[in-house]
Amino acid sequence: MMTDTPAQTTSDPVVRITRALISVSDKSGIVDLARSLAALGVEIISTGGTAKAIADAGIAVTGIEEVTGFPEMMDGRVKTLHPKIHGGLLARRDLQTHVDSMNEHEIVPIDLVCVNLYPFEATIAKQGVTDDEAIEQIDIGGPSMVRSAAKNFRSVAILTDPSQYQSLLDELSEHNGCTTLGLRTRLAADAFTATAHYDAAISTWLTRHTEELPKKLTLGMTKVDDLRYGENPHQSAALYRVGAEAPGTLIGAEQLHGKPLSFNNINDASAALELVRALKLTAPTQHAACVLKHTNPCGAACAGSVADAVDAAIAGDPMAAFGGILATSSPIDLQAAERITADGTFFEVLIAPSYDPDALELLQSRWKNLRVLAMGDDEPGIGREMKWIPGGMLVQDRDGVIPDPKAWVHAAGPVPTDEALGAAAILEPICRALSSNAVLLGGIDGQSVRLFGAGAGQMDRVASCLGAVRKAGKLCKGSIALSDAFFPFSDGPEILIEAGVSMIVHPGGSKRDDDTFALCNQHHVTCLTTGIRHFRH
Repeated sequence: MMTDTPAQTTSDPVVRITRALISVSDKSGIVDLARSLAALGVEIISTGGTAKAIADAGIAVTGIEEVTGFPEMMDGRVKTLHPKIHGGLLARRDLQTHVDSMNEHEIVPIDLVCVNLYPFEATIAKQGVTDDEAIEQIDIGGPSMVRSAAKNFRSVAILTDPSQYQSLLDELSEHNGCTTLGLRTRLAADAFTATAHYDAAISTWLTRHTEELPKKLTLGMTKVDDLRYGENPHQSAALYRVGAEAPGTLIGAEQLHGKPLSFNNINDASAALELVRALKLTAPTQHAACVLKHTNPCGAACAGSVADAVDAAIAGDPMAAFGGILATSSPIDLQAAERITADGTFFEVLIAPSYDPDALELLQSRWKNLRVLAMGDDEPGIGREMKWIPGGMLVQDRDGVIPDPKAWVHAAGPVPTDEALGAAAILEPICRALSSNAVLLGGIDGQSVRLFGAGAGQMDRVASCLGAVRKAGKLCKGSIALSDAFFPFSDGPEILIEAGVSMIVHPGGSKRDDDTFALCNQHHVTCLTTGIRHFRH
């Protein structure tokens, strides 16, 4: 026969833990927690596998069905959704009417809830997971208990993560088996953050089926690490991850060597990874490499071997490549590592799918602080990108168009050869990776197709043309020029033609396109329009 529950005053600074409900997916540390609670005389209620783990450790535990009078049913979908659970969590103990209801219906207060939710994010991150498998990992009872306990934080403590267990036990030790309002408030805030994050992950997963951008966008982000500082030493910074895991992204990379990554390292390295993957999609039978500085490629190439691709990428601008970010689409072998570590080279970050053992040993011995990242073979399942602005966010589909030279329009000059079209297709993702306004010169150099020189981030396209010509130098003659947008006037193309380019590829669409076409016809320069603009701001 239960004893009537006395009313609690709102001024009570502490609440004694006499009854706890434990139901967790992640059982890390749960037996130790239960054992410590039992040693304090706390009655433990639990569900399914959690109850079994506690009982197997020799700790007294009451099954949830003994409290509710109902068995767990529907493959565990229904087990804690019951008044004897939520009444014990939500009842205001300082209101006599609530206390009377508990006594009338034999509801015993629950002072502590320990719940972590089904691993939904980890499940959807797995390759080949089905919709049915994902749906079964949408927790209902767990978030309900978490929210009930958190709402009633003046009386109930809520744990949602194993990292919180020790702080609770420390407080119980310090306060003779009681929790303080300060701790319960902090735990409640963490609990609502956890359920918000969880719901955001489910919402994001479900909206992937829709073609339109959602009216309301929810993001669940978890801090991965605090960074030493941001873009500059006076700016604080941290790295956050969307979802539970990040396979195929820079955040999911394995660091094999070197110092921790900085804010700028991460930003630049992510851009480098995007470019080599775009090159791999464009030329799947070749090996790609690129060197980036401040998110802009100063060198990029495709070749028959990873070593040749690395060599050609560095040749794009050896001075700018010093201290840059080097990424490859293929594993690094010893020959490639020897080129990377040659005299006169230095890199901040190296990114590749994997490394041969002798290649990794050479890289580690050459530079103590070189950040060496292994990406594996996972491809990121990211279809949209976001840019923060004060007060909001811009969201757009990713620019993942694979170049298709067959769809380009031959607008002027000689008919291009298949070899020239293939080279132009490889150069197009490199141009796309440059900050707008972007113009590049590139072409075939021995056994590789590579960047010769680029003008990026200029306020006018003429300045970009001048920059690309200056960087390319003697390689201008016979080169291929690409622009990320149309030429508003023919003055830019005139600079390129005077420098010796043999082909100009641009989206077209200017009111004065005919001026550019006439100029190309006059000088026997091939001009192609792609119909697709590639601004990157």
